[in-house]
Amino acid sequence: MKTILNVIWLVLSGFWLACAYVLAGLILCITIIGIPFGIASFRIARFALWPFGYTAVERRDAGAPSCVGNVLWLLLAGWWLALSHVVTGLLLCVTIIGIPLGVANFKLIPVSLTPLGRDIVPTNQPFAAR
Repeated sequence: MKTILNVIWLVLSGFWLACAYVLAGLILCITIIGIPFGIASFRIARFALWPFGYTAVERRDAGAPSCVGNVLWLLLAGWWLALSHVVTGLLLCVTIIGIPLGVANFKLIPVSLTPLGRDIVPTNQPFAAR
């Protein structure tokens, strides 16, 4: 079932959202200071391309630098990427078949706002490994 949802997601919104994250990552990688943000953007691009079967979990070893980095991320790229998820999610929820895809879009909003200090892991991975 997750493969079918991923293919529908890829066609309807995943490709464009992943392109937005890749573009944000390329822009952020222009400066040396922005490289960690660009890498985070590339990580989320992969998650936005194929989200079903994966989940984002908070890392326990993330400290104050990731919190400061998330504030900078929010100002630089996070707000407009989150806005793209809101718009895409609302458009997908118009149809009955798009409701699960819209809900998945809404689940990506916290990751797009605060990506640092999170890992993207498969959902079938045991909870002890998370």
